[in-house]
Amino acid sequence: MTTRRQRMSDPKRWQIGLVGYGEVGRILAEDLRQQDIKVAAYDIKLDGEQAAPLRDHAAKFGVVLATSHADLTAKSDFVVSAVTASQAVPVAKACAAAINQGTWFLDFNSASPGAKQRAAALIDDAGGRYVEGAVMTSVPPYRIKVPLLLGGPGARELAPLLNAIGFAAKVASDQLGVSSAVKMCRSIMIKGMEAMVIESFTTARAYGVEDAVLASLAETFPGIDWEKQGAYFFQRVIEHGRRRSEEVREVAETVREAGLTPWSAQGTAERQAWMADLADEGLFGTKGTKEFARSANWRTEADRILTKIKREG
Repeated sequence: MTTRRQRMSDPKRWQIGLVGYGEVGRILAEDLRQQDIKVAAYDIKLDGEQAAPLRDHAAKFGVVLATSHADLTAKSDFVVSAVTASQAVPVAKACAAAINQGTWFLDFNSASPGAKQRAAALIDDAGGRYVEGAVMTSVPPYRIKVPLLLGGPGARELAPLLNAIGFAAKVASDQLGVSSAVKMCRSIMIKGMEAMVIESFTTARAYGVEDAVLASLAETFPGIDWEKQGAYFFQRVIEHGRRRSEEVREVAETVREAGLTPWSAQGTAERQAWMADLADEGLFGTKGTKEFARSANWRTEADRILTKIKREG
C-alpha cells in the first residue's frame, strides 16, 4: 500500500484539489485528468443557480466535486486556489481549517504581495506548505503550460514536481511577494492597455475617426495588428471584466504598498468594472452562449456601447 510520504514524492499519484472551478480551474482539471491524475474541485457556484454547467463538466472529465473548502482540502495532497482576487485570503483561511500536514497550497490568484503574505501565514501556521504563483499571461492559449512564477520558501521544491505533471513553473524568489509584484506591475500595463483600447476605440468610433486612429497606432507600433488586438481586448474584458476589475483593485493595493497613489490602476479597475456591468445587463448578448464575447469586430461591441449611451443620454 502506498504511504502518503511516497505519494507526496510522486505528483502523478497526488489527489489534487481545485478551489475555483471557473475557466482556469476547468482547464487545469482537463489537462490533469488527461494524465489520469485524481482531481477534485469546489466552487461556491456549486451551491447556486450556475451549478449545472460545472457539474456537467465534472461528470464529463471525471472530476469529483467536493461539498466545501474543508471537504476538498482534507482529501488533497496539493491544492490550487484559483478564485477571484478578493477571495484569495478568505479561501486560504477556509482551507487552512482542514489542511493536512505537509499539503502543498499553490495560490494562483492575482493578489497583492501583502495579500499573498497574509494567505501564506494562514496556511503555514496550519501545517500546510504555501507557495505563491503568478500567472504571467492569459491561461487559455497555453493551458496548463501557462508561464508561472513561483515564490516562497517551498518554491524550489515544488517547481520540479509541478513541471513533472505539465506545468511550466519557474522560481522567481524564495521570498514571498516577489512573483506577485512581478505579476501586479505587469498588470498595470496589460489590464491598463485593455481599458485604454476600449475607451480610445469606442470614443474614436463615436467621432467616426477610428480608421485614422488605428492607422496612426500602426505607424507608431508596427508590430501590433490593432484590429485583431482591439477585438481580443474587447472579448476578454466583456467576458472577464468582473474578475479583471478585482485583480486591478489588488494591483492598486500593490501600488499603495509601494507608497504611490494608483491613479492609473484605479481608472483601469473602474473601466473594467463598467464593462462587466454592461455585460451583466446583457448588452453584449447572452452569457454562456457560443457567440458571447466572440465578435471578431470590435466595432460591433463599441456600437452597442454607443447606442446605450445615446439612448440614456
